[in-house]
Amino acid sequence: MVVWIIDAEQWPRALLRAELIERGFDAVGYITVRDAIDSLPERRPDAIVVQLRGQPIPLVRRLVNLHVPILVIGSAPEIHDLPGRDWTVLPRPVSIGEIADRVAAL
Repeated sequence: MVVWIIDAEQWPRALLRAELIERGFDAVGYITVRDAIDSLPERRPDAIVVQLRGQPIPLVRRLVNLHVPILVIGSAPEIHDLPGRDWTVLPRPVSIGEIADRVAAL
């Protein structure tokens, strides 16, 4: 299972990636939604974990159009303006283990 992790902050992204790899996932980290989208079609995800803060909503809409489960970390009031219902919002504070558990449950 390929999991995209999109977060501008290096340490949360790196820690979650390491945890998911330890659990047997093919986890790939990206700083921006644009970086992730640019990796298509070589690395199509089965799930996405994203921190929306600072990410352009038009690009986030492209993530939604991939029709894969999306875990949004932190508050995301703008998500209500997006189409689809394949996302879950995990409010902060949330541990790396909790996020990995949610990914594993997909």
